[in-house]
Amino acid sequence: MAYTVKDIAASLGAKAVGDVSILLSGPAQPEMATAEQLALAMDPKFLDNLAAGRARVAVLPEGADWQALGLEAAIFAPHPRYVLSGVNRMFAHPVVAPKGIHPTAIVDDSAEIGAGASVGAFVTIGAGTRIGANARILSHVSVAENATIGADCLLYNGVRIGARVTIGDRFIAQPNAVVGGDGFSFVSPEPGAVEAARAGQQPEAGAEPKHGFARTNSLGAVTIGDDVELGAGSTIDRGTIVDTTVGDGTKIDNLVMLGHNVRVGAHCLLCAQVGIGGSSVVADRVILGGQVGVADHVNIGTNVVAAGKAGISSNVPPNRFIMGNPAIKAEANVESYKAYRRLPRLVAKVEALQKQVSKLLGNA
Repeated sequence: MAYTVKDIAASLGAKAVGDVSILLSGPAQPEMATAEQLALAMDPKFLDNLAAGRARVAVLPEGADWQALGLEAAIFAPHPRYVLSGVNRMFAHPVVAPKGIHPTAIVDDSAEIGAGASVGAFVTIGAGTRIGANARILSHVSVAENATIGADCLLYNGVRIGARVTIGDRFIAQPNAVVGGDGFSFVSPEPGAVEAARAGQQPEAGAEPKHGFARTNSLGAVTIGDDVELGAGSTIDRGTIVDTTVGDGTKIDNLVMLGHNVRVGAHCLLCAQVGIGGSSVVADRVILGGQVGVADHVNIGTNVVAAGKAGISSNVPPNRFIMGNPAIKAEANVESYKAYRRLPRLVAKVEALQKQVSKLLGNA
């Protein structure tokens, strides 16, 4: 599919100049762009790279001299990352999902499949399940009994939706994501090492539990709002008694783990390898960077941003930018890191002073 410069600019709400009738087949990096591609040079540091490619049209930062750059047309990007999102959406490769139910799919007679839905090869859909209109369910997906999924969902290959899960409209789950697995909840019949650790005590030497661990079954489910996306290999456990919940518009990256009873608010971003312990609450518009770990029973306030690898083990007030492990305010973490780097010099100075003091005392 090819689009004119005019059509692309109109779809982005951006300004276009030059020959807006030029047809473009897709985006490319400036140095690799052909004459039929749209060079993405939204950042000034990429402008010099245009000379290495053959682009006639580029997306440029405001104020760039497109004619001096040898271009025949240009689109100006006041918000570069947002423009990139729009360009990639226009040229996205369509998902192959023919309407109807594939002959190899197993759909229970009591399941309700919405109009215009696509159910792919080797899909299984359990009893009492309701699937919304225009759903696209690709091969090898399983949807367990009494689950409800809204309209316009897209479930990629190998997704698993557990029993009694409720999901809103326009849900996207990447391959092998799991929603509604059993929570990791086990308890020993008698107080043991876990209880000792929670009380701040060391486990008794040589102590052996009389029994193993007893399972606490997860009787709740998972409730997910509208416009939520779930990355490949990510998992959301169902609640022990109440549902685990995810709010509208939240985006979850690959390999993210939400424990049982977790509540995540609306419009959050959870980056790759985030792990959130059971019964923690994440408020609206929270951003957790890659590999952030959140302990169980922790509350994180609205608009909190946690840098990658932060370890959150206590409650975080709203409107904080935090770093480190344990996570603290970013500026305090930076100062702590500077002090840590100075430790070798400080130790050397202390040792030198100790020697001086020893000599003085020896001469006294």
